[in-house]
Amino acid sequence: MSSLEEQIAAVEEEIRNTAYNKATQLHIGRLKAKLAVLRIERETRAKGKGGGVGYGVRKSGNATVGLVGYPSVGKSTLLNRLTAAESETGAYDFTTVSIIPGMLRWGGASIQVLDMPGLVPGAAKGRGRGREVLSVVRSVDLILFLIDPEHPNLRALAAELEGAGVRVNQRPPRIVVQRADRGGLTVTSTVRLTHLAGGAAAQIAREFGFHNGSIVFREDASVDQLIDVLAGNRVYLPAIFVVNKSEMLTPTERTRLAAELKGFRPIFISARDKIGLDELIDTIGHALRFIRVYVKPPGRPPDLEEPVILRQGDDIDELLRRLPGELLKSFRAAQVWGRSARFPGQTVGREHVLADEDIVTVVVARGSARPVA
Repeated sequence: MSSLEEQIAAVEEEIRNTAYNKATQLHIGRLKAKLAVLRIERETRAKGKGGGVGYGVRKSGNATVGLVGYPSVGKSTLLNRLTAAESETGAYDFTTVSIIPGMLRWGGASIQVLDMPGLVPGAAKGRGRGREVLSVVRSVDLILFLIDPEHPNLRALAAELEGAGVRVNQRPPRIVVQRADRGGLTVTSTVRLTHLAGGAAAQIAREFGFHNGSIVFREDASVDQLIDVLAGNRVYLPAIFVVNKSEMLTPTERTRLAAELKGFRPIFISARDKIGLDELIDTIGHALRFIRVYVKPPGRPPDLEEPVILRQGDDIDELLRRLPGELLKSFRAAQVWGRSARFPGQTVGREHVLADEDIVTVVVARGSARPVA
């Protein structure tokens, strides 16, 4: 009986050696599903054994950004430039052996930035404490990939996160899966399936031991997207891509590297020389999709100095969670002025989605405490 690692290696090799065409796409899809199941089992076993010493990070601020890169690409220097943190720097590998947090201010928002140990090839399999680092990456709100001219292989770096179930700059597939105890498996779709037609979806689902229930496709999903949904342990995170130490590049080298990384749309900076940092900070802020909401207590002007920082798509209910007191329980209605309101002072309920620079008055039930300004 081969070991789990041997089984994984054998399936990976078979995928590499199988030419992809219409005749083999279902076979490759089933192999990918089998590989996903084996990797989940490996992760489960690693957790059962303790998985080594992990990193404990207390999240704070309005959002958290994780610095991800190879050793010695300048993550610690960048953290020190962006925040008041004191992360040790040095011209040698693995300077940072723990998670160092710092706080960046942008447009009234507090952004926690985490300097993490550098990733090395094989991190997703546990090399160089990769699993511990990647577990922290999965919990952040935004990934900042950092490379430099001496470590330019951004695709390999992104592949390590892909192998750890992190989907970068992607949205969750529109696939609804419901399991049942009996009744068999049904597959339906609201669109024509070009990648998973002819029973392919059901065969892949069975590789996960999914024999009863339903799968509903609301988009023309790929094999990999279906596997991601069935695996159930994927996270979908926005990311930005940064080339540090750009002062080392000649104009010709910079043009060549930009062409190589065209699909990533990189930002060129120098943390040491403080080049490009303003553009980077603005990019971070916009990528986190912050909105500012101002609270207006009844009969008083709004506090325009201290907005409540929310994210695009947040509603009145999320605003109530950020305000002091028992407003979630005593809330009756809200009045809204701004871009999300159809008219000034519109009365709305908990599900009303807010926009940047909205002004909100919270109306509470009689006898309840009013919100603090």
